Amino acid sequence: MANPRAERVAKRIQQIVAQTINTRMKDPRLNMVTITDTRVTGDLQHATVFFTAIGHEHQVKDAARGLEAAKGALRSEVGRQLGLRLTPTLEFVADELPEGARTFEDVLAAALHRDAELARNAEGKEYAGEADPYRKPREVTEDDGAAPSGTGAPSGPVAPSSIAAPLAPEASHETDAPESLA
Repeated sequence: MANPRAERVAKRIQQIVAQTINTRMKDPRLNMVTITDTRVTGDLQHATVFFTAIGHEHQVKDAARGLEAAKGALRSEVGRQLGLRLTPTLEFVADELPEGARTFEDVLAAALHRDAELARNAEGKEYAGEADPYRKPREVTEDDGAAPSGTGAPSGPVAPSSIAAPLAPEASHETDAPESLA
């Protein structure tokens, strides 16, 4: 409903229907009915009224039958109080929002129960490895200018004789040509 007038009319229809059900309707099926939302088409010709009823599924169906029976009286009251040229038709639809919310709450309760059970099982248990399994960078002190021992790297100054000299060009395989070609 992008139309602001349609939004205002929908809000007013919701108020009128809810007030009429509470004050003028004597049908016992409508005692526990709550009007949750109303949507109106852009041309204001059709209104969909969403409702909930407290109780079981059969009570919601009874409330729907009661609203269908009272549709004419409710439409007359809406037309009288709105003062529009054409009174919108009313359609009553059971709102599924409370059922969805109840299902969502059940899922959250089950997750809370599982979390509590896991916490009970974890009491008194220890980690399989260290408490912090991640490696930390080693700290280099002023005395440790070289690599730590046991890593395969030399720990002190390196003597020039211990460094392998590069191959001389005459010993290189690139310069050796077969004798038959020379």
